[in-house]
Amino acid sequence: MKHFRFSIFFSMVCLALAAFWGYTHGPDAGVSTMLKALSITAILAIMEVSLSFDNAVVNASILRGWNHYWKMIFLTVGILIAVFGMRLVFPIVIVAMTANMGMVDVVQMALNDPKNYSMRLIEHHAEISAFGGAFLLLVFLNFFLDEGKDTHWFKWLEKRVANLANVPAMSVFLTLIGLLIMAEYIDEAKRLAVVLSGIWGIVIYIGVQVIGHLLGGEPEIDENGQAIAHDASGAATGVVKAGLGGFLYLEVLDASFSFDGVIGAFAITNDVVIIMLGLAIGALFVRSMTIYLVEKGTLDAYIYLEHGAHYAIGALALIMLASGTGVHIPEVVTGLIGVAFIAWAIIASIQYNKRQVSLD
Repeated sequence: MKHFRFSIFFSMVCLALAAFWGYTHGPDAGVSTMLKALSITAILAIMEVSLSFDNAVVNASILRGWNHYWKMIFLTVGILIAVFGMRLVFPIVIVAMTANMGMVDVVQMALNDPKNYSMRLIEHHAEISAFGGAFLLLVFLNFFLDEGKDTHWFKWLEKRVANLANVPAMSVFLTLIGLLIMAEYIDEAKRLAVVLSGIWGIVIYIGVQVIGHLLGGEPEIDENGQAIAHDASGAATGVVKAGLGGFLYLEVLDASFSFDGVIGAFAITNDVVIIMLGLAIGALFVRSMTIYLVEKGTLDAYIYLEHGAHYAIGALALIMLASGTGVHIPEVVTGLIGVAFIAWAIIASIQYNKRQVSLD
């Protein structure tokens, strides 16, 4: 429980704040509103965890090569960015830019006229979905388009896909096809904005890879399990450069996951304070879960867990691209798809381990 101790404490604080907010805020403030605020906050927290469990697994696959310092940066600075940046500031910035309003005016609208605020944000759901969907689709494709990957869950499929890795920019090619298909079902007035958002998702993904390369390239792991970067001469430059590139990647990855959760939260409530508190609880639990998976060596014990997480990411990317065209897919379906792939991967890993024991 030590990995989740702070998350539990943080959850109690957030639930207390939600209760206080419901008891004191709005025309219907009182005990009934307080209980409603508590229940919605809990629902949003559970929804965020279920939507982002695959995110935790992917985070762990990257984070397991980091030292304690960068793990703490991920849990401290990273959680501040995740909670206040993506769950609060980002939606406000989107509304401010698209409605040509000042940030203060948007904050006042969010607090005093949440219905209008959520309507303005949801108006740009297609652009947000295109950005997040393109980024996540690249994460999914680049995991499987890897000639050097020798562990395959669905061998008949993954070996064939891996053979396409020698085709230049295959993942970008497939992602652009997905964007073009999405654009065909978008109103002409918004088509350019949606396509540009998707292209920005591709640019950000590649840009983070470039930054990571410039800051030390792909990290190697030393005998202590720490990431090592090298300079042009091959000399070790320590864990900081490798960790910084990875940290930027993880933050953008988390942002792409959070888009769907933030938009979906407005289907449950328009209260931005309750949304931030509920999603903040879920975001912190996901980070604690990531550290738990790393320190317990879960990815090594369950060989197909990372595969299941990436299949869930691929499904989420396609769902985001489809939802941007107006297709409504309930949040519970999105969450259950991720959980189903993770559970399936765990069961398959256990069966694999049993086969290996019997062979030995």
